[in-house]
Amino acid sequence: MSADRTEGATAGRTRGAATTVSTHCAYCALQCGTRLHHDGRAVEVEPSPDFPVNRGRLCQKGWTAPALLTVPDRLRTPLVRRADGKLAPAGWDEALDLVASRLTRLREEHGPDAVAVFGGGGLTNEKAYALGKFARVALGTSQIDYNGRFCMSSAAAAGNAAFGVDRGLPFPVTDLAEAEVVLLAGANPAETMPPLMRHLARPRLVVVDPRRTRTAEQAALHLQPAPGTDLALALGLLHLAVTEGHLDKEYLDTRTTGFDAAWQYAVAWWPERVEQVTGVPVADQREAVRMLAEAGRRYVLTGRGVEQHSKGTDTTAAFINLALALGLPGRTGSGYGCLTGQGNGQGGREHGQKADQLPGYRMITDPEARAHVAAVWGVDPDSLPGPGRSAYRLLDALGTPDGPRALLLMGSNPVVSAPHAAHVGRRLAALDLLVVADLVPSETTELADVVLPVAQWAEEEGTMTNLEGRVLRRRALLAPPEGVRTDLEVLHGLAVRMGQPAERFPVSPRAVFDELRRASSGGRADYAGITYERLDAGEALHWPCPDENHPGTPRLFLDRFAHADGRARFAPVEYRDPAETPDAGFPLHATTGRVLAQYQSGAQTRRVPELMDAAPEAHVEIHPDTAARYGLSEGDLARITSARGSTIARVRLVRTLRTDTVFLPFHFPDAGRANLLTGPALDPVSGMPEFKVSAVRVEPWQERAT
Repeated sequence: MSADRTEGATAGRTRGAATTVSTHCAYCALQCGTRLHHDGRAVEVEPSPDFPVNRGRLCQKGWTAPALLTVPDRLRTPLVRRADGKLAPAGWDEALDLVASRLTRLREEHGPDAVAVFGGGGLTNEKAYALGKFARVALGTSQIDYNGRFCMSSAAAAGNAAFGVDRGLPFPVTDLAEAEVVLLAGANPAETMPPLMRHLARPRLVVVDPRRTRTAEQAALHLQPAPGTDLALALGLLHLAVTEGHLDKEYLDTRTTGFDAAWQYAVAWWPERVEQVTGVPVADQREAVRMLAEAGRRYVLTGRGVEQHSKGTDTTAAFINLALALGLPGRTGSGYGCLTGQGNGQGGREHGQKADQLPGYRMITDPEARAHVAAVWGVDPDSLPGPGRSAYRLLDALGTPDGPRALLLMGSNPVVSAPHAAHVGRRLAALDLLVVADLVPSETTELADVVLPVAQWAEEEGTMTNLEGRVLRRRALLAPPEGVRTDLEVLHGLAVRMGQPAERFPVSPRAVFDELRRASSGGRADYAGITYERLDAGEALHWPCPDENHPGTPRLFLDRFAHADGRARFAPVEYRDPAETPDAGFPLHATTGRVLAQYQSGAQTRRVPELMDAAPEAHVEIHPDTAARYGLSEGDLARITSARGSTIARVRLVRTLRTDTVFLPFHFPDAGRANLLTGPALDPVSGMPEFKVSAVRVEPWQERAT
């Protein structure tokens, strides 16, 4: 039995034949506390009553998460594509030998950047760290990135620029419950993370969203801009904060820099111009600023609706500018934060699976950072590669003359989740070698040359970092099924076969975490003082935590921001249109997002009967007047077409939707993939694709007779 499985066996409380462990949910970045109980036959879940994020609550996905452990088509043996083109069962030695030999040959023939790695925001900290180390040490490649680039990258870039460090919420989520007003820009937590709503029950909410979501229905004020115009709205709100006398001048003078440059752009966005561009009435703009300005405890929070644009970094920065102008960040009871999406979206971007970063949120171009991490790894700093391609650019380059010829993919399903999905599928199919490690078959494993079955959330030890920067213990209730290995065991097996010392890639999560602590020490995301022992003892530890006597840092920036001068930076940002606007051929905006009962690409949640009963198929929300104009009725199948392709979805008539906008969830496969519509336009700073706005047309669809 490997060390990580031994740890799993001792992490729980045994009662006769039954075992109970305290752990965290399989899904979003809240990482709700749960207790799992196994009586020898079935696994049951209950919410932890004392974990402050959820306090005895779970959403529908959390309650049904144990169903993932027994899905009938669970991957239980490696699969290798044979000469007949079909995937067939293989032994672990055969599969790993094949992968290692082909990776080695491709590196020798074409150089280290001929092989690439793609990770995920759901991997534990240990796995994200080991994956980045494997890419840069065992493979020597710069070509590594992860699907978190599609989630948090714009907010991360804006937060780093403004504050000197990126942490989704630089304060505990429980602080929100004491707020008087919270502005939610592009966030729909009532569906994406329902337990958060108990912390938003007291504040008056200002919701910025093109749709009247479940969150917007609970708002005191709903601002409904046209898709892709959030930046104009944020500039306009800053304009009103200044012209109506709400600037916190003492805060600006003592804690910030760069206001004048930012104001040069906001000065031109008077309320009437903002209304003309966004559709948000002047009166509502003024009311939003008044509510924020007059409240004693107030927050500005952003989500994917603001960030998933080709100008997502600038748009997020514009909302940060508003928060800074009002004096919110770095004060107890007020602030700015971003609602991180994926389960380990925070920790997953801190420890080395981003193209430009090393562990501890160090930049790979920094000589001191390279030297520090190389010393921990026992390698020459000059042997570490430089920055590689960001996620979409990496996927776009696969199988091209100058791009990678092989890809190792863990924790992601880009055939569904990536923008311009049909194109991405073609690029994956063009590879000489595609290796996918996953727990269930997916639309991406169907293209793989080798599929490796790996353990899932309740079968593995490790740590996760939730949206508050709180490091949490994931504990194993069960051993993985026979024939299934952990991701750490997979990376170890490949590294050793490629000539690495066995001790360089341990399989014990505890050993990996102890190494991560050393590698992150002194970095922006410093985990040096966080240990399994402290976490198991019940300590609430938020990074940075530089030594074992440090209590952690639940609230950042109370004394100073993380820039050398201690000041936050305003960003001078200028409005620009989305990369694609409606025209005669594609007259509508399409925007994508999530629904309550499904998660990410749906590879897991689409296997849970209760969740499929609640959200069984791809659908398109459309205003009744718009539907009538194009000959569509409730329940019809519609074809939605952009310049890149078409998707088929069931019509849902929604009277609160804008007449120029349709909405599609992105969880569904095949012809229902919403990302068949989305395009390759990227934010120039963050590399974020423009998921939230595509120009489309809609029409009735009828299956053609064959």
